[in-house]
Amino acid sequence: MRIVILGVGNILLSDEGIGVRAIEAFRDAYRLPPEVDLIDGGTTGMEMLEDLANATHLIIVDAVRCGQPPGTMVRIADEDVPVFFKTKLSPHQIGLSDVLATLALSGEEPGSVTVLGVQPVSLETGMSLSPPVEALLPALTARLAGELGRLGIVVEPAMREAA
Repeated sequence: MRIVILGVGNILLSDEGIGVRAIEAFRDAYRLPPEVDLIDGGTTGMEMLEDLANATHLIIVDAVRCGQPPGTMVRIADEDVPVFFKTKLSPHQIGLSDVLATLALSGEEPGSVTVLGVQPVSLETGMSLSPPVEALLPALTARLAGELGRLGIVVEPAMREAA
């Protein structure tokens, strides 16, 4: 089993960077087994083909335009994922959609795809998440741990060194 957790987004556009920031927070919060790969996908596209090829499960973390109140977390899975990509929030999602289509054509698509998303509050230029979205990071990392649990992978909290 190989599980890829892919954080995508543009960290220069405030909440658009939630996927990347969530991956950073998850890496800091949990010890991960070797079958789980964390990838900071940023705004890349076809460069991710090799990283995503033949993953048993792909979990994407991203800002999503889902018609919910700003700061809402959503889970999109399986057959609903292509519908999500039709309502693109940003150019990197076009690239990711193309990557998944290319993997499918080559027979190397992930066994399952899940998107954990957050409705952005702000897409203004800025390196920081908006306060409401930043406040969601602990809940979002816990949801990531829960997704792994659904797949039979238990993650342990990272050990913190005493000050």
